[in-house]
Amino acid sequence: MPARPAPALAAPTLRGEAPPWVGGADTGGRSLGVVRRPSISLGALVGLGLFVVVAWLITRASLVPLLVAAAAVYVLMKIGFTMLGGLSQPVPEPPPPGELRKVRIMYRCSVCGTEVRMTVANDEMPEPPRHCLEDMDLVTPVDDL
Repeated sequence: MPARPAPALAAPTLRGEAPPWVGGADTGGRSLGVVRRPSISLGALVGLGLFVVVAWLITRASLVPLLVAAAAVYVLMKIGFTMLGGLSQPVPEPPPPGELRKVRIMYRCSVCGTEVRMTVANDEMPEPPRHCLEDMDLVTPVDDL
């Protein structure tokens, strides 16, 4: 039976060298957002287990509460590392000029009082729309922009 060809993304790399799709000539040298998330190491789990054994030997407490406490510590560590991993995500790049962006801007016509809420625009701060042959006034507070 002939060997199947390797998938296109499984390019062989040298140790310590990033795969070609992580960032290189074809991406303009930019990283595609590959971030290594922190995780609980095997050493930390072994240390937690040793702590339970030492606490059991010193206090002669029942093993069940110690195991429940160790499980609670593991869950809290897992939640903490997950939250830290969420913070380590890079900020997405802004869309290229000309693409629509989500905005929340309110305008009011100074002549008739008509109000317009803009939800999508091609820029973060677009030019005000016209109504009654006049530019509309910006109503949204500057802090909300």
